[in-house]
Amino acid sequence: MIDLKFPDGAVRQYPDGSTAFDVATSISPSLAKKAVLAELNGEQRDMRRVLESGGDFRLIMRDDPEALYTIRHDTAHVLAEAVQTLFPGTQVTIGPAIDDGFYYDFFREEPFSTDDFAAIEKQMAKIVDRDAKFEREVWERADAIKFFEARGEKFKAELIRDLPGTETITLYKQGDWIDLCRG
Repeated sequence: MIDLKFPDGAVRQYPDGSTAFDVATSISPSLAKKAVLAELNGEQRDMRRVLESGGDFRLIMRDDPEALYTIRHDTAHVLAEAVQTLFPGTQVTIGPAIDDGFYYDFFREEPFSTDDFAAIEKQMAKIVDRDAKFEREVWERADAIKFFEARGEKFKAELIRDLPGTETITLYKQGDWIDLCRG
């Protein structure tokens, strides 16, 4: 069991292996739908990541200013999936959330045109409507490099090689689509 201390001072016990989503659902299913991420002992984490220990815990709701970065980050992943679905062979490079929104750099032989934007936006809406949850996976460095090289994504393989040896390699899936992500 793990003990979680909530902002109001209440302490509750949860089974080992619980996620922030499990905790939120145990309080209220509607609360779980509104929560974007959680904070455990000062570290923000996604809602489906297992809580490895107890400690100070709080949920960050979608209307909280802190949630905006995560919403932008997740939207960047949706953008990347939409682009790769519509334009097979496009390589995804980096795509961070920034102060004013988000972006993704892509590599492909033919540049995008303004005519492509409507199709990309429509595909993004389809992905969101699918309601696939983001799933965090920890990979061995060599396996992740091989995976991205096999998909022809040399930039992702290069990014992994450039990470410090102590860095945990995390990939996030949404449905069948997967990408390198710090989380």
